[in-house]
Amino acid sequence: MLADSAQEVNGKLYILGGGWSITSPEPGPFAIAGIIQVPWDQTNRKIAFKLSLVTADGHPVRVPTPTGDQPVEVAGEFEVGRPPGLKPGTPMSVPLALNMGPWPLQPDTVYVWRLSLDGREDEDWQLSFVTRPRPTTHR
Repeated sequence: MLADSAQEVNGKLYILGGGWSITSPEPGPFAIAGIIQVPWDQTNRKIAFKLSLVTADGHPVRVPTPTGDQPVEVAGEFEVGRPPGLKPGTPMSVPLALNMGPWPLQPDTVYVWRLSLDGREDEDWQLSFVTRPRPTTHR
């Protein structure tokens, strides 16, 4: 889910202004919030994740940085353990709250956040949004 901001506290998500899919092309902060369901047999090990921002046709979105233009990516890893007494087969939830700084985006453009887990991708792990066109000025 895209939101204005999000927090994870003690395994719960707190979301402000969540659920939007249309935004201004003007730079502004935002957040990505969600729950990753880890299957029983994938617990107790490190899982690598990567969120990549791409255009609708799959090209990486690049933004200026002090070291030159870089693709917009967030990567890391997590590990979730099974608590004692949990029934076999029960999936574990991993809440995700990532607050992002403002990035310059093109107006009237479709963007897609792609999630990969251990290098695997799935269509259900994508989240798209669109930027509004810039207002036309009349003389």
